[in-house]
Amino acid sequence: MKTIGLIGGMSAESTTVYYQLINRLVRERLGGLHSAQIALWSLDFAPVAELQAKDDWDATGAILADTAVRLEGAGADCLLICANTMHLNYDEVAGATAVPVIHIADATGAALKAAGVKKALLLATRFTMEKPFYAERLSAQGIETLTPDKADRDALHAIIYDELVVGVITEASKAAVLAMIDKGRAAGCDGIVFACTEIGLLLDVNAMPLPTVDSAVAHCEAAVSFALA
Repeated sequence: MKTIGLIGGMSAESTTVYYQLINRLVRERLGGLHSAQIALWSLDFAPVAELQAKDDWDATGAILADTAVRLEGAGADCLLICANTMHLNYDEVAGATAVPVIHIADATGAALKAAGVKKALLLATRFTMEKPFYAERLSAQGIETLTPDKADRDALHAIIYDELVVGVITEASKAAVLAMIDKGRAAGCDGIVFACTEIGLLLDVNAMPLPTVDSAVAHCEAAVSFALA
């Protein structure tokens, strides 16, 4: 079994999902008392979030690249950035280490294609919805994306940063995001992507009105496939 390196803490709520799900997937595949070999470096999210708000992606890239080097030194055979938005710094992380970095959008795109999705509603932070890095990665796999309108993007961003990353789940926010999904469906989307690793904490992927991929789940599945190949 290869060792999976996790760059986590962004947020701690979703990194917990990564740790639990990766271990469960390994146990399901190998049986018995098996669990995953994981090296986890959990960052303090507050200074990272401050840099995000300032659009200082050079600084966040330096932090993640340093973390990648530390995890490689700890024995990681592959790396996962446990946050969609921080894949803005994918190139810095991949350039800092000799081990493969599994891109969350590649894993998500493969899952969307397997589900037959051609036009996905992209639900994420404002950064992931409005900057091109994520949609372009999915487009390269033949998947078109649509984002909510500006007011809904702002509302979803606030739900993520003010509630989900600190473990707050409310029915009002759930209803608000479901309303965004209804609009996306009316606009012609044939699938949904939870392109923020916290959205799966708010909504049940299996209860959605369209085929839905939770990026965190797809990322974990890709990591386990690598580790057990």
